[in-house]
Amino acid sequence: MLEIKKLTKKYNSNTIFKALDLTVLDGEVLSIVGPSGIGKTTLIKILAGLETADSGEVILNNEQLAVNGTRADAKVGLIFQDFNLFPNYTVLDNIILAPISVNKIDKTTAQEQARDILKTLGMVDKADLYPFQLSGGQKQRVAIARALAMNPQILAYDEPTSGLDDASTKQVAEVVKALKAQGVTQMIITHDHPFAELVSDRVFDFATEVSR
Repeated sequence: MLEIKKLTKKYNSNTIFKALDLTVLDGEVLSIVGPSGIGKTTLIKILAGLETADSGEVILNNEQLAVNGTRADAKVGLIFQDFNLFPNYTVLDNIILAPISVNKIDKTTAQEQARDILKTLGMVDKADLYPFQLSGGQKQRVAIARALAMNPQILAYDEPTSGLDDASTKQVAEVVKALKAQGVTQMIITHDHPFAELVSDRVFDFATEVSR
């Protein structure tokens, strides 16, 4: 599904990671664990096209993705740590914005698809609410729904349980498992080892496995 070969990232003279090799299988849930500040988030931003790498290859479903320049595609759906929801938009409008503006889907179709995704995530009754009316776990599910609406080939989460209470963390875990049951490939960046062990097929320790 995803092959990362000899990927290297530097900031000036500081090497963040060097010659990283990593494979994610189709339908797998892979968690990448390790302390803050060692390059985990930088890695998924490179995969999503928001950061550049200095060298190496990223191959997704046999297609080589550019890593030396930013990309404007949704092949990797990135779910941000702080949700990045638009506060003045309803749940539904947050989800349909990108499919309409980027994928040029008509509004009615985008709304139907968004409601189907919300139903899968147990959030269809929240479609007309605003982010301030939601719990942390519910905001995270909306962020996941927004990523899914772009039909990505892989979902990448950046610290999905950060700042969430136990109940909300449990909700996010249930969503990850439900998406896995549907065959969605997922990569999770986290420092929450118990969460990683709970939801993942495999855990990759960034601190010990990656050269710098």
